Amino acid sequence: MAGVNHFDEDDKTEQHKTSDATEMSSSEQISDSTCKKANKSVDKVPYYKLFSFADPTDYALMVVGVITAIGTGLSLPLMTVLFGELANSFGQNVDTGRVVNEVSKVSVKFVYLALGAGAAAFSQVACWMITGERQAVRIRNLYLRAILRQDIGYFDKETNTGEIVERMSIDTVIIQDAMGEKVGKFLQLSASFLGGFVIALVQGWLLTLVLLSAIPLLVISAAFMTVVMAKLTSRGHAAYSEAAVVVEQTISSIRTVASFTGERQAVAKYDKSLYKAYKAAVHEGLAAGLGSGLFFLVFFCSYALAVWFGAKMIITKGYTGGVVLNILMAVLQGSFSLGQISPCLSAFAAGQVAAFKLFQTIYRKPDIDPYNTDGRVLNDINGDIELRDVHFSYPSRPDERIFHGFSLRVPSGTTLALVGESGSGKSTVVNLVERFYDPQAGEVLIDGINIKEFQLRWIRGKIGLVSQEPVLFASTIKDNIAYGKDGASLEEIRAAAEYANAAKFIDKLPQGLDTMVGVNGTQLSGGQKQRIAIARAILKDPRILLLDEATSALDAESERIVQEALDRVMINRTTIIVAHRLSTVKNADAIAVIHQGKIVEKGSHSELILNPEGSYSQLIRLQEFNKDAAQDFGIDIGGAEINSDSGRQWSQRVSFLRSISRESSEAGNSSRHSFSTPFGVPAPANLLETANGETQTTVSSKSKVKSKGSLYRLAYLNRPEIPELILGSLAAVINGAILPIFGLIYSSVIKTFYEPADELRKDSRFWACMFVVLGMASLLATPTRTYFFSVAGCKLIRRIRLMCFDKVVHMEISWFDRTENSSSSVGSRLSADVKSVRNLVGESLALLVQNIATAVAGLIIGFGASWELSLIVLAMLPLIGLNGYLHMKFITGFSADSKKLYEDATEVASDAVGSIRTVASFSAEEKVVELHQEKCEGPVRIGIRHGLLSGAGFGMSLFFLYSVYALSYYAGARLIEAGKITFGEVFRVFLGLSMTAIGISQSGALAPDSGKAKVGAASIFALLDQKSAIDSADDSGTTLENIKGDIQFQHVSFRYPSRPDVQIFKDLCLAIHSGKTVAIVGESGSGKSTIISLLQRFYDPDSGRITLDGFEIQKLKLRWLRQQMGLVSQEPVLFNDTIRANIAYGKEGNATEAEILAAAELANANKFISSLHKGYDTVVGERGIQLSGGQKQRVAIARAIVKSPRILLLDEATSALDAESEKVVQDALDRAVVDRTTIVVAHRLSTIKNADLIAVIKNGAIAEKGNHETLINKKDGIYASLVAVHGGDSSSS
Repeated sequence: MAGVNHFDEDDKTEQHKTSDATEMSSSEQISDSTCKKANKSVDKVPYYKLFSFADPTDYALMVVGVITAIGTGLSLPLMTVLFGELANSFGQNVDTGRVVNEVSKVSVKFVYLALGAGAAAFSQVACWMITGERQAVRIRNLYLRAILRQDIGYFDKETNTGEIVERMSIDTVIIQDAMGEKVGKFLQLSASFLGGFVIALVQGWLLTLVLLSAIPLLVISAAFMTVVMAKLTSRGHAAYSEAAVVVEQTISSIRTVASFTGERQAVAKYDKSLYKAYKAAVHEGLAAGLGSGLFFLVFFCSYALAVWFGAKMIITKGYTGGVVLNILMAVLQGSFSLGQISPCLSAFAAGQVAAFKLFQTIYRKPDIDPYNTDGRVLNDINGDIELRDVHFSYPSRPDERIFHGFSLRVPSGTTLALVGESGSGKSTVVNLVERFYDPQAGEVLIDGINIKEFQLRWIRGKIGLVSQEPVLFASTIKDNIAYGKDGASLEEIRAAAEYANAAKFIDKLPQGLDTMVGVNGTQLSGGQKQRIAIARAILKDPRILLLDEATSALDAESERIVQEALDRVMINRTTIIVAHRLSTVKNADAIAVIHQGKIVEKGSHSELILNPEGSYSQLIRLQEFNKDAAQDFGIDIGGAEINSDSGRQWSQRVSFLRSISRESSEAGNSSRHSFSTPFGVPAPANLLETANGETQTTVSSKSKVKSKGSLYRLAYLNRPEIPELILGSLAAVINGAILPIFGLIYSSVIKTFYEPADELRKDSRFWACMFVVLGMASLLATPTRTYFFSVAGCKLIRRIRLMCFDKVVHMEISWFDRTENSSSSVGSRLSADVKSVRNLVGESLALLVQNIATAVAGLIIGFGASWELSLIVLAMLPLIGLNGYLHMKFITGFSADSKKLYEDATEVASDAVGSIRTVASFSAEEKVVELHQEKCEGPVRIGIRHGLLSGAGFGMSLFFLYSVYALSYYAGARLIEAGKITFGEVFRVFLGLSMTAIGISQSGALAPDSGKAKVGAASIFALLDQKSAIDSADDSGTTLENIKGDIQFQHVSFRYPSRPDVQIFKDLCLAIHSGKTVAIVGESGSGKSTIISLLQRFYDPDSGRITLDGFEIQKLKLRWLRQQMGLVSQEPVLFNDTIRANIAYGKEGNATEAEILAAAELANANKFISSLHKGYDTVVGERGIQLSGGQKQRVAIARAIVKSPRILLLDEATSALDAESEKVVQDALDRAVVDRTTIVVAHRLSTIKNADLIAVIKNGAIAEKGNHETLINKKDGIYASLVAVHGGDSSSS
């Protein structure tokens, strides 16, 4: 293939060494054969490699495609031969009267050509489009497979979910472009080029060689444009992806953004990255214009040369006019074809670059490879676990040692509990046993065999992991449990659910096991998710059980039952528990206390408790604030609830060493999966929406809005750019007139060729000069047009993106609870829809003006020559127009917008990648890949149908084009015979009008798909027209001078908009006095966290009122109201920025250094921050993944403190801390609470006991209130019984 060599040349010239590609480690070079290549030009794969994944059907399609593409390509040079014959049959027979006879012979040949070209064109487009679609899907699947295969360290270091999804949805489309119809086009154009030259050389070599001198210039101008465009495009992409990250981060943590009134900050950040994208796009427009202007200058000058030299040849060498025309057309059509190759080449280059990262991943062999079938497989294992002299640090932070010569042994069938403070390395033990990571030195042994020797899938199949924040996939409950075992029967699934104490709540759900759990399981409460995760582990029937804080998210009642279930499961299994509750830890065969990566004490509970100075005893004492300490270990009075009536919710009642793991300062184990929904807050999305047939108002349903109106509005938005639009339009008028005038000059030239010698000399010089003038006009007009229109278009696109984003961040929270407004769909609305709109205003206007100019000029020229023939030609023009249109469509590509079609498939991928640890521990990689393949089937079918249709259209258009030629010239011959017209006029009419048609239709095909743009515009305006029910941008409303902080809930009733059938509050009344601390307790799902959501006005109550200092909060200015409150929630959301920036966020980014340090000091965070390598400049990673749970929590507390709020909202704020940090943070909170109104949602006695008021919520209302003393002594009181549930524990501890 002519293309391949070209690429290797390209490799040398186009090394856009992007920084990330340069940092590639050698292990990741694509594959051995590609290594050397990759080093030479950092970020491409050789072109032929794109086809690495073709199957026999693809090869067959490609072979047929190659043959027919060459056939289609040769039809053009053949047409030039016929055209020369045609000119001769006119010019030489005008006076003989044999015109009609001669011309009709040539016309019949045109008809034959039409049939052949039509058939070849159909086959070419269809074959290439179909094979491109098939191979691209195969690459998608392989990429997903490869991503799931990577070790966990790869995800910590190399990549993030957003990037992977981007690769799957965008890059595969680019690759498809490079190996689909563009290849056929490339071959077709190459055949036209070569065929043209062969014919020209045969007809007259001398003139051909002279004309050839112009070719290098044509090629250089085209190539220059391609290279510059590629560079600029990649710059624009980089800038825009930066903006996309801002969108993703903001929307996925929208509750945090709203609570800290960070909307303006987000908008400003977005605007900054948009400006970069704007600059790049304007440069791109100018470069495109210059490139095409240059090309036309060279093109017209070569015509001038041909006319002048051709006339010489006719006089001296005896050429006929027809031969000169044939050569001229063959060479120029051929070279024109060469010029049109440039989009193909840029598509190939883009494909090579896009494929680089994809293929790099596909060929990357991880050190810990789940697909590797080598390794030992035994009949079974006993389950002895030993860590021997292990040295380990997380790949993402190699300079922080977690273990330094760590050893630990767990005999088969025994239970070992790991306790210790946050960040000591407890969860790391679990990570090493699961083989998520390999130690840098030392070994992990199971049954005395190094874990590296086992086949990874097999050994993971023997290990069951239940972690603190369970990850569920956006599928049904049944599917989620079934992940535990391949081909599990319904009975087994039911039994596992029963065993995990999940069957009861599942049966209560409307669809039972077929209930969809929502993205990240948001439809279920924490406790429910945990039970499903346990059922999933039980189904696996593992020999080794790893419980990483497995019951911490359950309230007392469920916890007892789940604990019993776990106790049943643990029999005869080796179990490692990372935990903090005495009830869990006490019964373990051994307890190991880990401190700074070393085991400082080990023994059973009864042994360790004997040493009063031991670490274990100290950990216990830390909690003994009072004589009730024993109850402390257990009392769980509820937790952050989320939906679901059955709901024992996230009662996170974590008491004792709860730290004990969530924390894992080792970033590695911070659960990587918290992708798309903000946690720690009721995030009831739309599980039941569909069930209850609640109408989902998606944008798509509204996008059939009157698009007429939206076009006017768009134009209105573009108003500030009127000067640019006017200047651009003037240039477009000049641009438009160029083609018809070209037709006029060309027809005069044809007539000149049949004149006597002296006239021929004089006239040919004149027309040659006219061609040069035309070229200069083109050079000036084209860049002027593209520059002004791209400025206007890019300013508009930036303005709209900003308006949309501004609108989105100020929408009420319930808007984000709806699936169609997830961060990914809003992101794509901002990028794709807005892009299509930009084309509509800028480009469409330019084309409209240009086309009107073309049409007017063409009609004047045609009708000026002969109205009869003009009418005949006009009747057939639509057919030529169709050809021009389809030809340009062909140049730009027929492929549908496959990104949209593959959205479902991408969703599956993003879900799995976000939960990579869960996928790995259940060896569910193949399952995910199968699901993804299923989701791709529909789009592939659509793609194939699309290929057949496009092929048919293209074939028909070529057929019509050649048929019209035949007819028009035949009609012209008849008119000449009748004496109505001269032969020069025949050509003037035909060329003038057909150039007009071609001009209009080619630009018509370039016209952005206005249908898509209208839908895009409608979707954008639908977004802009939405009224936020609770709008934080709204500056109306009162503000109070100095607020006391009296809060009252009066007869409040509430249901979450996304689950209208679940009543959360029914006539709830509660008074909170200024400066007092009120604790809200109740079982999971009772609505404790909802109180906080309503106070912050994330939602408004359905009835009743909430007042602050006697003013109804709906009447207060929303931004101001939220600034008065500091929220610390259970699972804090941090932004991927420095610790300093995260703390300053509390003050909308305007905190001074002193304020930041003071807040960190108060939140007991200063010590750990200063000990970090980069201190306050440490970047916390996506969702704070580089910090342990307790560290994140302390940063979040500092963020709330820096705000110095009047009202403090603590939603389980200390539940994620271990005893030690919790005590210090609790002190900090006690200091922070002074003189502030505080609402605490919590479950630890230590936190609740000292509250001024304890309110117990039950059945949507306040069931009891009073202080600890009064409530505990109430006989049969709810509070007393909640405390008593754990009585058993306390007595025995």
